[in-house]
Amino acid sequence: MNQLYPVYTAEAECQDCYKCVRQCPAKAIKVENGRANVIPELCVGCGHCVQVCPAGAKKVRNDLGRLKQLLHDKEKVFVSLAPSWMGEFRNVPAEKMIAVLLKLGFAGVSETALGAQQVSAALAQSLSDEKRGLCISSACPAIVDYIRKYFPEYAENITPVLSPVLAHCKMLRQKYGNDIGVAMIGPCIAKKNEADAHPELLDIVLTFKDLRKWMEEECLDFESVQEGDFAFVPDRAEEGSAYPVEGGMLDNIKAYEGAEHIKGITLTGIEAIERILDSLNMGDIEDLVFVEALACRGGCVNGPCGKWKDAELVGRMKTLNNVEFPEKFLRRKPEIDMKEEYSGAKASAASASEEAMGNALSQVGKFTSDDELNCGGCGYETCRNFAQALINKKAEPAMCVSYLRNQAQKKANGLLRCIPGGVVIVDAELKIVECNEYFANMFDAGTAYAYEARPGLKGALIEKIVPLAKFIHSVLDSGEDVTREFYRVGKRLLNVTVFSIEPEQVAGLIIMDVTGAEIRRKQIAERARKVIDKNLTAVQEIACLLGEHVADTEILLRSIADDFGSDDATGKKARHE
Repeated sequence: MNQLYPVYTAEAECQDCYKCVRQCPAKAIKVENGRANVIPELCVGCGHCVQVCPAGAKKVRNDLGRLKQLLHDKEKVFVSLAPSWMGEFRNVPAEKMIAVLLKLGFAGVSETALGAQQVSAALAQSLSDEKRGLCISSACPAIVDYIRKYFPEYAENITPVLSPVLAHCKMLRQKYGNDIGVAMIGPCIAKKNEADAHPELLDIVLTFKDLRKWMEEECLDFESVQEGDFAFVPDRAEEGSAYPVEGGMLDNIKAYEGAEHIKGITLTGIEAIERILDSLNMGDIEDLVFVEALACRGGCVNGPCGKWKDAELVGRMKTLNNVEFPEKFLRRKPEIDMKEEYSGAKASAASASEEAMGNALSQVGKFTSDDELNCGGCGYETCRNFAQALINKKAEPAMCVSYLRNQAQKKANGLLRCIPGGVVIVDAELKIVECNEYFANMFDAGTAYAYEARPGLKGALIEKIVPLAKFIHSVLDSGEDVTREFYRVGKRLLNVTVFSIEPEQVAGLIIMDVTGAEIRRKQIAERARKVIDKNLTAVQEIACLLGEHVADTEILLRSIADDFGSDDATGKKARHE
């Protein structure tokens, strides 16, 4: 987990769903030990993974602590407030927004849209003499990073001017001194990357979510704040406030006299940028084409750290309602040096050899082109893209859904084959979903022949094979297992266990034919009883013989005793005389 980067994964919360892999337009996610981590070198900070993560495991770096320290260390810290705040904090007057931020410790609140107006002025001036070519806006840092990393050949087509927020920071430092602190507040994560890359201009970026949390900590709300004579510094923005809405930047540029020849298009969403650049042939461009490129669909009003689900529509309306064009044709001139260079920084790895690709595909059971389903379940568009990710250690074989399904099916089939009994799975309509051959052979020859024609007997009614409907219905309804020993079906004795797989939907049965075992048991019991009876007879005979011998012995011993007794008495009488 890399918490220094603006986006990271809380691994303990990651649920092994790979949704972020499927949704990441830059494929900047690495799956390791079942956990999906962001790769900073590949990430562009669009924040889409944060929005789609169902478990909330994708986190945004919290810079609130650093901002509080900045407020402590700096005598004056100014806010660069993104113009999309009007769609985020709906029905909040500007005076109250400024009052809250001043209470939090800022020296002044300024609008990032002022920088946007400088960008429009600089572009209108620089493009006025251009007749042909492709120009891509530098306003969105996520798009800039995406082109630099994944389409480095087009990095030279990014307009060489500062982004609106950096232009605004430069304006503030020129106005209030270079020793001030500047913190931007907006809906964007990629701006954090911009601040990390330009600490000399922008100190810290806070999201709208961070601001809400901070207000809760300080027990501040807009209702309790008194409106006063508060205003944005140094001036209120005008047409630049349209920048967070798709098409707003183009409207600004084309409002300048002399910009009528520019052919402009607006693209929102990284996928749209990729699709255009992938199919682009620069030789086909005959005019001056300016591309307003934004990573978030609908524009910045739909940024990843905003509150509202309906921001793309309502947020636009709330923002545009506060936009004012001062005149039909704008005549602003850049007030600061707007020069900025953008170079390529290729991030994608080299393609693997066919041998390496084949080895990677074989890990997930794909040996021919027919095996490559390209289902997209792993998060990659094609099986070969997934194989490339395996080679680059960005993915694991377990991410392949078809591979896991085949493995599970093989294990299940192996178990079904090896279990010495009938195994069958049925649905709520008592139709067979799957069974093993042992089950089919337990009954009449017709069932066995049907199994040969349709292995698994899928769709057959189990009641036509063995009458167990009442047990199955009981399990489906209650969810409790049922076991019946010595259940008689015709001349057979069965041991039947019915268990729940999906309550009210699917049940499983294990059926053991114990007829032969029961007959053998009875035969053994009968033989045992005969042996016992025979032994008892022998014992009785022995007892009788022993009884006779004992009687005879007793008579003899009594006779001897009597004889000896008589002799002893006669001897005593003679001696006495």
